[in-house]
Amino acid sequence: MYKSLLRPLLFQLDPEKVHYLSTDALRASLKLPFAKSLTQSMFKVEDRRLERELFGLKFPNPVGLAAGFDKDAKLVDELGELGFGFVEIGTLTPKPQHGNDKPRLFRLPQDQAIINRMGFNNEGVDAAVRRLEMRRSNIIVGGNIGKNKVTPNEEALNDYLYCFKALFHVVDYFVVNVSSPNTPDLRALQDKEPLKKLLVSLQEENQKMGTPKPLLLKIAPDLNLAQLNDIIEIAIEAKLSGIIGTNTTVSRQGLLTPEVRVQEIGMGGLSGKPLTVHSTQIIQHLRTFLPPEIRLIGVGGIMAADDAIDKMNAGADLVQLYTGFIYEGPSLISQINKKLLSR
Repeated sequence: MYKSLLRPLLFQLDPEKVHYLSTDALRASLKLPFAKSLTQSMFKVEDRRLERELFGLKFPNPVGLAAGFDKDAKLVDELGELGFGFVEIGTLTPKPQHGNDKPRLFRLPQDQAIINRMGFNNEGVDAAVRRLEMRRSNIIVGGNIGKNKVTPNEEALNDYLYCFKALFHVVDYFVVNVSSPNTPDLRALQDKEPLKKLLVSLQEENQKMGTPKPLLLKIAPDLNLAQLNDIIEIAIEAKLSGIIGTNTTVSRQGLLTPEVRVQEIGMGGLSGKPLTVHSTQIIQHLRTFLPPEIRLIGVGGIMAADDAIDKMNAGADLVQLYTGFIYEGPSLISQINKKLLSR
C-alpha cells in the first residue's frame, strides 16, 4: 500500500514537509484505538533467532533506524512499534541550530537516492534529553553527537564532551559523527591526529562516568584506503566498541538523474542505492582488518532485504535504514527480518 498509494502522493510534495507530515501522522495514528496492535501485526517480527548481543546490549533484531530521521528524539516510542530493533537519534549539538537554508532535501527517484544538506538542524541536546527521560518504551537508543556549526574545529572536543555528558544517562550507546559533509570543515576531524585526540578524550570521560557506554565512530564513504587504515588503527588504539559504515557521500558518479538536475541541486550528501555496493565494500575491508571485538553497523543503500544480507555477509553485525525506509516504507524492516529467519 505504501509504494502503490502513499508514496506517489507523498513524492509530489516537498521532501522536508513530507517528513514532518508523515511523522506527525505516525504519532497521531498510534494514539487511535487498536492502532498499536495493528501496526505491530503488520510490521513487527519477533523471534529469538533475530536477537543479537553486542556491546553488552541485547538487540531484539538487527535492523535499526539510522541517525537523521529522528534528530530530536520525538518519535522513539513510535518507531519501535514499526519493528525497528534500535533507533539512533541525532545528530545532536550542544546548542540548538536551524541548519542550512532551505531547500535542503532532494529526491532523486531515478536513482532511488536522496541528497541532503540539512546541516545538523536540531533543537539542542538538552531538549532531546528531556524527551528521552519521558519515553515509555525500552527500545535501544543510540545517541549520535556532533558539533555546532559556529564551533571551530580546535574547540570541537568541548561540544562532543557536552553532548556526551548530557546524554549519558538516557542513551544506550554513542556515535561520534565527524563524517557529515554538511557542516563546514567537519570531515577534517577524520584526519588521524584530530580524530585520535577526540576519541581518546571521549573514552577518558567515558571511564569517569562509572560503567562506560559503548562508543562508536561513523565514517564517510569517501575515505581512501590509507585513511581507512588510519581509522582501523585509531579504533583499536581508542578501544572503540564499533564503527558505523557509512555516512552519505559527496560523490555523484554513476547517477541516472540528468546532470543538469544534479548541478541544480548542488552541494549535499548523497544516500540511497548509489551507495549500496561501496558501503558494503568498506564494511568488508573493516571486518578483514579489525579485531572481532570491534563490531560493525552497516548502513548505506539498503533498499531491499538482500542488501542487508549482503552487508551482514560482509561482516556487519547490525544494519541501519534511512533512504530505503523512505523509498520502501516500514515493510522493509519486516522483509529483512523475515529474510534472516528464512536463511
